[in-house]
Amino acid sequence: MTYKKAETLLLKYLGSSPVLRIMDYFLDNPLSDFSKNEIVKNLEMGRVTFFKYWAELEQSGAIRETRKIGRATLYRLDKENEVVKQLIKLDMALARRAMGRAVESYKKPVVARSR
Repeated sequence: MTYKKAETLLLKYLGSSPVLRIMDYFLDNPLSDFSKNEIVKNLEMGRVTFFKYWAELEQSGAIRETRKIGRATLYRLDKENEVVKQLIKLDMALARRAMGRAVESYKKPVVARSR
């Protein structure tokens, strides 16, 4: 699954900085955990850029280690982290707003045709 920049509501609203792209990737895949290599590949992000911002995310506690498979360590968002909780709320609010707009745009008055 290749991940395209600025295709999600969160990235359209807040911009597509490397940190937000990484966080958004996890938000879009909440039930999965990923290795660093998987994330780099799927985000099509340079390794240097990824690792520069990854260290910040780990230090902030937004990302946590979930398990190891062989030599690979897998990670996911720490949903107990306050910043992550707020980001999830914002993502959900943006989705609700977009859904409301979509529903309104599809509401069309029914016009009876006379024959």
